[in-house]
Amino acid sequence: MKKTIKLIKEPLNQFIRLETSSSIILFLATITALVLANSPIRESFVSFWDNYITIKVPGFELSKPILKWINDGLMAIFFFLIGLEIKREILTGELSRLKKASLPIFAAVGGMILPAITFTFLNMGEPGSEGWGIPMAADIAFTLGILKLLGNRVPNGLKVFLMAFAIIDDLGAVLVIAFFYSSNLVWLYIGIALAIVAALIALSFRGFYSKYLFFVMGLIVWVLFLKSGIHSTIAGVLMALTIPLRRETDTRSFYEKGKESLEAFMEDCKTNGEKTVLTKRQFNAIDDLEEITEKTAAPLQYLEHRLHGWVSYLIMPIFALANAGVVFSFSGDSNFSLSTNLAISLVAGNSAGIFLFSLIAIKLNFAELPKNVTFQQLAGVSFLGGLGFTMSLFINNLAYTDALLINSAKMGILIGSFIAGLVGYLILRVTLNDKKEEAQN
Repeated sequence: MKKTIKLIKEPLNQFIRLETSSSIILFLATITALVLANSPIRESFVSFWDNYITIKVPGFELSKPILKWINDGLMAIFFFLIGLEIKREILTGELSRLKKASLPIFAAVGGMILPAITFTFLNMGEPGSEGWGIPMAADIAFTLGILKLLGNRVPNGLKVFLMAFAIIDDLGAVLVIAFFYSSNLVWLYIGIALAIVAALIALSFRGFYSKYLFFVMGLIVWVLFLKSGIHSTIAGVLMALTIPLRRETDTRSFYEKGKESLEAFMEDCKTNGEKTVLTKRQFNAIDDLEEITEKTAAPLQYLEHRLHGWVSYLIMPIFALANAGVVFSFSGDSNFSLSTNLAISLVAGNSAGIFLFSLIAIKLNFAELPKNVTFQQLAGVSFLGGLGFTMSLFINNLAYTDALLINSAKMGILIGSFIAGLVGYLILRVTLNDKKEEAQN
């Protein structure tokens, strides 16, 4: 039995360690949703997400369909992780210096402005014009997965540029959601939520941080945003700003205290032998190790590390399963024009916007091309920027209430994202092969 479990567990662990594994799971969830939505059990699959889940305590009740719990609840954690990444990059990463951040900033601005303008122009006078924000977003999971498929030939500068661009693009999407896809605002709730966030930032700035207090306050802020009219996922981004990027213990202290705890653990091993039941002293040593380990990493980095797996392997696939299911129909049950306009905006708008704004920034000496990166490879990455998927599907649910428009937009998002990803992959594959051949000659 143990041998069987090992045979199953080891390949699974190896798969999870692969950088492409999260994008593979996301892809499989998407395919599953599409298959089920176009299968004989379509009605059961679609109606499942409409079942209500109610949380009720004295004086408070929250009742929502499963789809809303996913999009308003689980995705708040996704946005919290985005907020952590944005804050870390601004404070210590690729966005910490203007010179380093200028190219991805220009690229992200181009990747937001041109797709929105393209869609607005193409869809002018047609139903669904309020969906201009849908083609603006990029999906970092799929784009990094595609880069990983190309292997070690991809220059590190290209990967860094894509990650920085995607983070800025996500920030832009958050601002678009907050300012343009929120309605019927209740300013009292917003004011209370912002006051709590401000108080937590002040506590963090003064050196106080308690994961329990911040978690409880985070739940309260989430509920307040949920009731305020501003989409509740914005609460996730704001709460991320309250998490400090400051370590309580230095690496030397970690080593010394960790060594002390391990020595105490091993002393009891020598005295009592290798028993199934640990001694109280050994348990205390384990607790001390856990405490010192958590304190050695900054709370922001610790949470980012812990949440990344949950978001990549659970939350995003569940979101895709619940939202990517669309019946592919080109009859009167769909708005073919809307699907086409969104697909064009994702592919042409993003590729042109990202590349042209990057080119302008380089030519005007506002930015420079990353080391070992060519303009042809930059063009390939520009197409990858049109792979919207997760964020595009999310904004789609905010932009439209009509089922026909939602499904038609989903069709456009899936088609456009597929074309953008495929074209970007092919361009990079050709240009990277050329680069490899030149290096060998």
